[in-house]
Amino acid sequence: MQDFRLVASDIDGTLITSERTLSPRTLDVLGRLPVPLVLVTGRPVRWLQDLYDQLPAPLPAVCANGAVIYDPERDEVVRTQPLDASILIDVVKSLRDEIPDVSMAVEVEDGRAFLHEDTWVVRWEHGHQVRVVAAPDGLTTVPAVKLLARSATADPDDFLTLVSGILGDRAVATRSSSSALVEISAAGVTKAAGLAWFCERRGISAEQVVAFGDMPNDIPLLTWAGHGVAVGNAHEALRTIADATTGTNDADGVAVYLESIFNL
Repeated sequence: MQDFRLVASDIDGTLITSERTLSPRTLDVLGRLPVPLVLVTGRPVRWLQDLYDQLPAPLPAVCANGAVIYDPERDEVVRTQPLDASILIDVVKSLRDEIPDVSMAVEVEDGRAFLHEDTWVVRWEHGHQVRVVAAPDGLTTVPAVKLLARSATADPDDFLTLVSGILGDRAVATRSSSSALVEISAAGVTKAAGLAWFCERRGISAEQVVAFGDMPNDIPLLTWAGHGVAVGNAHEALRTIADATTGTNDADGVAVYLESIFNL
């Protein structure tokens, strides 16, 4: 196997366990990696701290499915590719017209804040960064790094297909949730595109990257990387395109694979 210069990993369902923690084995392996690790995640910037609290040092992150590149050392967003307000207005109207039970929300302020409709069910995150909009057009007044659309009744894969068809080439739809929750980014924004931008500035080619993931939003990442690895609990669509598979996230799949390829 060729020499790799960078490891890229999704977080949820991949690097961390179902309890949202880094296992002792994973922490040990990450501490002995001979190359840098970059987090490539659908998470917004504000959701990184719970992972950073478990690490000896914070890691650079490609967030919001590629729309935000974050440098934790300086607490700085170094690149952002949001959906502008005009596209948001157009897309939100189309979704409302075509999907009667749709509920929507947006990640704004580079992912440091979240605005949602009153029909949106906030599952666990609360605080001043999370606010309900007073009127329907409140979602479209500022650029958003991600638009989220949820259906309470649809099958998750069918809902992604439906939303993708409605969007056409105006924006990119993907999903990382087990529910009918679709994540919408600006045209051209994917995890692969975000990581490619990061790597280009460090002289690292796609062939020198090994990447790990578990859900459809990881398909571009694993396809772009020189070696794409699906964890054992991955969505079937990801397992189909991956170069290899490893154990599940609860069985330290990423750590086991890294031990093998780097002889740790």
